[in-house]
Amino acid sequence: MNPLNRLPQAIDQDAPVFLISTAARLAGMHPQTLRTWDRLGLVVPHRSKGRGRRYSARDVARLRLIQCLSQDEGINLNGIRRILELQADNEQLRRDLSRLVLEITRLHASPAAPGVFAASARGDVWTRVQAVGPRELMP
Repeated sequence: MNPLNRLPQAIDQDAPVFLISTAARLAGMHPQTLRTWDRLGLVVPHRSKGRGRRYSARDVARLRLIQCLSQDEGINLNGIRRILELQADNEQLRRDLSRLVLEITRLHASPAAPGVFAASARGDVWTRVQAVGPRELMP
């Protein structure tokens, strides 16, 4: 059997496979920078059983982004942290929106689609809600 056939067809971007030295080389920076950014919470790698840092391909891409924002754009590390937080929030909101759009599409396609539904601020959807006043829907 060809050993190449046993390789995964897709590489897991979140698999913690790179030692700190390899991740630093891939990102084009010194390993001490990775340790500092880990302490600051900008890139938090997985830990091995011996507490060694293990970086994923996604972590390396994040390291490169942080370096670009810092060196090319002149943004300080606190600004970068805020940008990354907002980016993560935006991605979560997009996932929530996609889920809600699918749910609404499914409900409209259903032959017995209820005429009234309610949704919480968290995105929970209740179907077959009897018509009630707005105060009765409040938790």
